[in-house]
Amino acid sequence: MKILFAASEAQPFVASGGLGDVMGSLPKALRAKGIVCRVVVPLYSYISDDFKKKMSYICNFNVSLGWRNQYCGVYQYNNNGVIFYFIDNEYYFKRDGIYGFYDDAERFAFFSKAVLELIQHINYVPDILHCNDWQTAMAPVYLNVFYRPNSKYSNIKTIFTIHNIEYQGKYGLELMGDVLGLPSSATGLMQYDGCLNMVKAAIEVSDKVTTVSPSYSEELKNFWYGCGLDRELAGHSYKFCGILNGIDYDVNNPQMDKNIYCNYSTENLSGKKKNKKQLCLEMNISNDEQPVVGIVSRMVKHKGLDLVEYALEYLIRSGFKFVVLGSGEYRFESFFNNMRERYPDRISVYIGYNKILSKKIYAGSDMFLMPSQSEPCGLSQMIALRYGSIPIVRETGGLKDSIRDCSLGAGNGFCFRQYNADDMNCALFRAKKLYEDKVAWENLVKYAMKCNFSWDESAIKYMFLYEDVLGLK
Repeated sequence: MKILFAASEAQPFVASGGLGDVMGSLPKALRAKGIVCRVVVPLYSYISDDFKKKMSYICNFNVSLGWRNQYCGVYQYNNNGVIFYFIDNEYYFKRDGIYGFYDDAERFAFFSKAVLELIQHINYVPDILHCNDWQTAMAPVYLNVFYRPNSKYSNIKTIFTIHNIEYQGKYGLELMGDVLGLPSSATGLMQYDGCLNMVKAAIEVSDKVTTVSPSYSEELKNFWYGCGLDRELAGHSYKFCGILNGIDYDVNNPQMDKNIYCNYSTENLSGKKKNKKQLCLEMNISNDEQPVVGIVSRMVKHKGLDLVEYALEYLIRSGFKFVVLGSGEYRFESFFNNMRERYPDRISVYIGYNKILSKKIYAGSDMFLMPSQSEPCGLSQMIALRYGSIPIVRETGGLKDSIRDCSLGAGNGFCFRQYNADDMNCALFRAKKLYEDKVAWENLVKYAMKCNFSWDESAIKYMFLYEDVLGLK
């Protein structure tokens, strides 16, 4: 069984969110189970020179896209036994950033077609082409429209994974021929609600469609979560499923992590307390016995920060301390900075991205707050569990699938269902009450750290999916 992943980002080379983490970890986990898999990503200009110096030039060819005939170079890098191919075109990828450019439709249509052309120039014909999010949604479309008559492509199966339904590759229909290079006969495939929709087309033509948690797969069939594609997904429910993401337990390991203040394990939690003390010192908040709540998040509304905005002052006055890391909307950045000025010994705020600090927050906080309005999978709650920071989450998407409320028996966190600040507060105060029982809290921390959300179980589910697609079971 041979898998070729296509994605717009992948760790450790380039990542802006969960997609990059998945593409760095899932192929590695599959390889450990004997699955042959390779990954294709764009060669962005700001991928570290340390990686570029170790890449091997493979070949070059031209990619036709409408009236264009663009150069495409291919480089290769072996990362922990997984071969990564990098698609090189400086016109499209030598830019300051990954996304957000006026010609993103053209850039990623080029990338999608380059992935297919690549198969003709390497000694690797995949059984399954596994594409991810709208940036690669055109690959299964091009495969069906142009490449099926070629014997190399005739038996390739396709899987399309939706990591976040909010981004669908929606554009005007005028892009059909000039930019995407598609014939008018494909208009019905690409059109949805009066515009061109790449994700909709990928759903139509792919053999299987997946998303990143079972609960999110059910939510996407609902009007409130589907962002307009709920009808399409409900109509293709026979080939749609959700598989929960995992995290890399080698990268996220409190026993070995060099980015935290002190290493620790379930057998010896003293290092956890030292991490809390050092985090409070570094972030200039009071070091006492009251609980420290960590927040590592993009500062946008759907992450539930409007609930935090409503409740934070009351929570601070009730004995909670907060360490906040993230960036995003000006409204939330300003709010957290203002709260830091008002309560400098109770809340610390770092605006921006800091990977090392994020690890220190996971290791040094007692609780980890994720009150998301929607959360396709979420990795932060899994990392928090690994480091013994007890998640407090809203029951949605992957949060619902990974966190079980302690009030219901053998739980690993605290949950609330309604998108309501009072319900969030209730979950926090239930956590605080248990926190005051030091023996019970230590038992909970040990239990949380033993929860297994590595890629091992998820990789097995992907193996079953691949076997199903290929008719092997």
